[in-house]
Amino acid sequence: MDLPVAWSLVLLVTAIWNFVIWPPFLKRVRKDERSRDAAGAPTTFLRVHTILIAISLVLALAVGTLGILTLT
Repeated sequence: MDLPVAWSLVLLVTAIWNFVIWPPFLKRVRKDERSRDAAGAPTTFLRVHTILIAISLVLALAVGTLGILTLT
């Protein structure tokens, strides 16, 4: 693939940013009182945030892969 080096670096920085930001956020969401109901079962709040974070990490992996592939 032909892509300017600057754009490849933008892709890599974006991927790194997502891998740095989302895992700690998930830890905070899991500790949040809204994550579990009175019986201890996961709530919609936890499920939705987990799905959104998982999608963000998959996209980060794809963007990072593209960034690496375009550097070579």
